[in-house]
Parts: sequence; C-alpha cells; structure tokens
Amino acid sequence: MATLGGYLNKKVLIVTADSRILVGELAACDASTNLVLKGAVERIIRTPDDPEPSAEVPLGLYLVRGDNVCSVGLVDETLDDSIDWTQVKGTVIGGIKHI
Repeated sequence: MATLGGYLNKKVLIVTADSRILVGELAACDASTNLVLKGAVERIIRTPDDPEPSAEVPLGLYLVRGDNVCSVGLVDETLDDSIDWTQVKGTVIGGIKHI
C-alpha cells in the first residue's frame, strides 16, 4: 500500500495473473493490493495473424483483487492518448503457473 499511495488518482496499467491488461485511474488500494479503478478499460491486444482489430472494452468502476495483480505501473498519459490501440498487435503474455 505504501508504494501504491503515490499512484492514487493517477492513470495506471495493471497486468493481472490471467494476463488481462486493465487501464484506469487508481481510486483506492489497500494493504492486500486490492485495487479500485475509476473509468477502467480492458485492452484486448490481438496477435498479428488475427484479422480482428485490437479493442478497448469499457468497464467503468472496477475492483481487482490483490491476489490477481501481477504488476501496476503509472501510464504516460500523453503517450498513451497518442496511440490508436485498435491498430496495436502483439503476442499473448500468458498466465501465471503455480507449482
């Protein structure tokens, strides 16, 4: 929580354990890394061989459980706003394996 306190009310990108990419304003967090995003969207990045365009799915107010958070980072809003996310292609990140 102490390290995420500086991210409050700022745009963040979260990668989840099941490899989802969520972007939104960090509205709240706690010691268990439960996160609340305001104005959240999920970015679905398609592979280069997929004819479908990538997409941003609006989620609104969204809670991410702490045990599902892999990473959280601040977003450079100027750069982020300049990207047409429907044109971005990439490879699948892959989920977490618990052994």
